[in-house]
Amino acid sequence: MNSIRRWMATFLVLGFAGLHTTAGAQTSPIWSQEKIPNYLPHMTVPEVQDLLTRTDMVIIPVTALEQHGLHLPLGTDYYSGIERAKLIAARTDVLVAPVLIPGQSPYHMGFEGTISLSSETIQQVMVEAAESLIRHGFKRILFLSSHGGNAATTTFIVDRINQETAGIAVDLGSAVGPFRDRERLARIPDPGLFDRHAGVSETSRALYLMPDLVNLEAAVPAELTLPSHMEDMLPAVIAGDPTALKVFLAEGLKAEETGKGTSAREMSTTGVWSVRDPKEASLEDGRVATEVFVDAAVQFIERWKALRPLGR
Repeated sequence: MNSIRRWMATFLVLGFAGLHTTAGAQTSPIWSQEKIPNYLPHMTVPEVQDLLTRTDMVIIPVTALEQHGLHLPLGTDYYSGIERAKLIAARTDVLVAPVLIPGQSPYHMGFEGTISLSSETIQQVMVEAAESLIRHGFKRILFLSSHGGNAATTTFIVDRINQETAGIAVDLGSAVGPFRDRERLARIPDPGLFDRHAGVSETSRALYLMPDLVNLEAAVPAELTLPSHMEDMLPAVIAGDPTALKVFLAEGLKAEETGKGTSAREMSTTGVWSVRDPKEASLEDGRVATEVFVDAAVQFIERWKALRPLGR
């Protein structure tokens, strides 16, 4: 009898302890996200069904996972695409569907952490993902390339969807051109210096879009070593000569295996492709650049909706 009482006492103690633990349970200490409307990973099936009653449009960012110097995260291009897409979706009904993080980045492979996929792999994943969304009713697809190295691949993806599926695709980056507020962009100071990958402009946008991931204290000016003929082209590139820019970029930032001597590791001590100090970056300049793009994207989307209303 005493043994039964002891067993019951132990059961009650453990039971109450279990109830107390459950009642006082904490969620994951590292969870920090808030639910974002129209953002596919956060949505339930009924929410997707409801969105389909208002739109058949989806933005798919084409991003990258690559080095961005000493001060920006490897996911800079990923977050640049995703966060801008979210801002667009906050102003006009459109689904935001992240599909793939890495992009085509072979010329950054000299820096640890970079992941690079072939153009063929990216195309196949994106086209198959688009086919899934088209099947559910999202037949208008806007591809937002947030990494320059994905430009040609994005063109192929758009064409394949238009040629091979029932969907209708556009490259959002080029579509927004006529809607950009160039007067507002002109207010961003331009010292007339070479500034591209992970430089002042990109760091400014990161300060606005992903501030907690920027470590500006770690930023230092890069020492650049360009092939001599490219060095000679720089003044024309900076001056805006379109031919100089085209041939400069055709050769610059290419994989070490090509033998051109223009991979990020071969040309830059930090991976930054800029003669400016990234510490010159400005959150305000990043805000302006982002808002100009988002405003233009919203205008384009609204114009497309007017030209082809839902259900037509």
